[in-house]
Amino acid sequence: MKQQHPAVIIEHLTKKFGDFTAVDDISFTVNRGEIFGFLGANGAGKSTTIRMLCGILKPTEGRGIVGGVDISKTPEKVKTFIGYMSQKFSLYDDLTIEENLNFFAGIYGVKKRKEAVNKAIESAGLAGKEKKLTGSLPVGWKQQLSLASAVMHSPSILFLDEPTSGVDPITRRKFWETIRKLAENGTTVFVTTHYMMEAEYCDRLSIMRAGKVIAIGSPGELKQKYKKDSLEDVFVSLVQKGENL
Repeated sequence: MKQQHPAVIIEHLTKKFGDFTAVDDISFTVNRGEIFGFLGANGAGKSTTIRMLCGILKPTEGRGIVGGVDISKTPEKVKTFIGYMSQKFSLYDDLTIEENLNFFAGIYGVKKRKEAVNKAIESAGLAGKEKKLTGSLPVGWKQQLSLASAVMHSPSILFLDEPTSGVDPITRRKFWETIRKLAENGTTVFVTTHYMMEAEYCDRLSIMRAGKVIAIGSPGELKQKYKKDSLEDVFVSLVQKGENL
């Protein structure tokens, strides 16, 4: 059987903004079909890393390979087969739910657009609400719509930056049910989160502090390695107390 290459390969990836180093010489891989969690306090470098992997920011040093494509050499090609949901919604508030989905379907070159839009509305739990203006939606509905927009073209790799921030527990659970289904169907999911309960759903985790990766492994492996009963205790030990590998 032919061995599959990792979905994401990061080698000594670094991003500097002037004298400030946001991402500092990080290296790891993400397997195909894996839910990979990215943890860290605000300002740890998580969002900057994702923006580099999505071809939005150019690395200062190092290499990133996403789906076999070099993010420095051909960033535009990366954007054709990934999905990206940012912390700040990319939705248009003055368009309806249906109009937003039609817009993104056009951007991604989705075939059978009407069918894809209807499927996205259904999967987001927004059936019957398609004519509502996006700007009037509760945060949870916007999150669902944003995710539906990001996966309309069936991306092989999905980047989610704090996807459930500010939503209620029921919506958060539904969101993660969707993420698990995507992974089960072969989509690689790279997700940042502040919620330790969500981190437990990930196959593997990377913890960042001050731009560096300071720990990596499955939730169980990390708890065992640092002799903690919960991921929250692991996180606090590493990030607040300054423990390093």
